[in-house]
Amino acid sequence: MTGAANAIPRENTFLNHTFLNHLRQACKMDKALSGFRILDMTHVQAGPTASQLLAWLGADVIKFEPPHGDATRGQLRDVPGADSLYFTMLNCNKRSITVNMKSSEGKQVFSDLLRHCDVVMENFGPGVLDRLGFTWEKVHAINPRIVMASIKGFGSSGPYAEFKAYENVAQAMGGAMSTTGVPDGPPFVTGAQIGDSGTGLHLAIGILAALHQRTRTGRGQYVECAMMDSVMNLCRVKWRDHQRLARGALSEYSVPTEGLSETPRGGNDSGGGQLGNAIKCSPGGANDYVYVVVQEAVWTALAGRIGGEQLANDPRFSAIAERRKNQAQMWRLLEQFASGYSKREFMAILNELDVPCGPIMSTADLANDEHVRLREMYVELDHPQRGKWYNVGMPIKLSDSAPDIQRSPMLGEHTDEILKEVLGYGSDDIARRREAGAFSAPPKNN
Repeated sequence: MTGAANAIPRENTFLNHTFLNHLRQACKMDKALSGFRILDMTHVQAGPTASQLLAWLGADVIKFEPPHGDATRGQLRDVPGADSLYFTMLNCNKRSITVNMKSSEGKQVFSDLLRHCDVVMENFGPGVLDRLGFTWEKVHAINPRIVMASIKGFGSSGPYAEFKAYENVAQAMGGAMSTTGVPDGPPFVTGAQIGDSGTGLHLAIGILAALHQRTRTGRGQYVECAMMDSVMNLCRVKWRDHQRLARGALSEYSVPTEGLSETPRGGNDSGGGQLGNAIKCSPGGANDYVYVVVQEAVWTALAGRIGGEQLANDPRFSAIAERRKNQAQMWRLLEQFASGYSKREFMAILNELDVPCGPIMSTADLANDEHVRLREMYVELDHPQRGKWYNVGMPIKLSDSAPDIQRSPMLGEHTDEILKEVLGYGSDDIARRREAGAFSAPPKNN
């Protein structure tokens, strides 16, 4: 599987060290992606989201950083002199190497690593890697089996290809913002990072597919995910509604849709065939709400609980078509009932009736939630610079490949280790390359 596993050291003096490295790797072959090595040049959020998931699945992820490091190490820093949470929460289970790609020696180190990796990932701006001399054609020539995975704002083709993108730019141009919020208000971004982390998830799927195809063809390939494309994919149901509008109004929406030619902002509408909304509870705080989905099968029991037989038999709500027409009144009745209960109490009442529902959970709620802790979705870690901190855990649960979540690496923490274990460089060779500027930025001119 791994390029390293099939590589023959260039110098016999490195045979013993390489053998020991292979033995060490063999002892770790108990995870889903054990044996795969990924050279991760990505930075900020989209790419690191993908590579962290792959690392948790067992891949050996080498974070390839410039001498000054990933920019997020210092962004939104909350502990002086320590890597920021922005960095630590996206780079667990990786090894860090610093390489100066502006030096010829640094480029040689990069080329050598390409020969020993299964995947190389990058999310540079348009043309950056090409200008460094490493087009996909060049990378493929160096290692025909390698998969090259790229994240771009708008892809490498089309009139937007040269534009820069950020999370909210992708949401704006991918259809998320135009459909989020209320019709008479401005468009809103979502709280979830669908432009960055959502694209990272798409890229991870593409990488795994390319690696699987390689088992049949023996060849690597180029994988590209554009942030705009990924947001469009995550807005798929809005495209369903966009096309339905050509045939009439959308009855499930709580806002008027007759005569519209584009999917509107629908507030807290469920977006599906069943009606849904966020219902305010006591004591009326910012997150004292329960999201409720009123299925056809549960309406009679729900109506009986909140309004007795009279509401259960009310012709305004007797069938889903009628409830759609009169949903504003239905939501008011539910909210009047819920005003006498906390969100947890209201949820308990609804759960007894088998009504799909969930309280609006704040970050504080989630950080202290028993279910979240049991699922290992809020994990305590220790860091030599910042001490104890928490990361969101692994959302993908494999019965035979449970993740062992480790802290993020410090800048260049594993440079010598990687040079020796992966490339077989000797100490003298490393020292010579270091002297030549392969691993550090050139001194600034005064």
